[in-house]
Amino acid sequence: MYKVYAIKSLVRNYIYVGLTSNLERRLNQHNSGYSKTTKPYIPFKLIYEELCENRIEARKREKYLKSGIGKEFLKSL
Repeated sequence: MYKVYAIKSLVRNYIYVGLTSNLERRLNQHNSGYSKTTKPYIPFKLIYEELCENRIEARKREKYLKSGIGKEFLKSL
């Protein structure tokens, strides 16, 4: 099982969307500065998560949430 997730920076206007099989570990990596992409925007809070059956479905959903319409959905949360 995979989770698609969205995190929002608490200090800047930035939303990151990703997928993982271990959400707790991945959130710790983002908030500890291990991810080069998100390091300048720490700390983060989880704003959205969705369970998917496999990596292929999770990747499709991740792509949607990264699209314009998907980002608008996340901003409305």
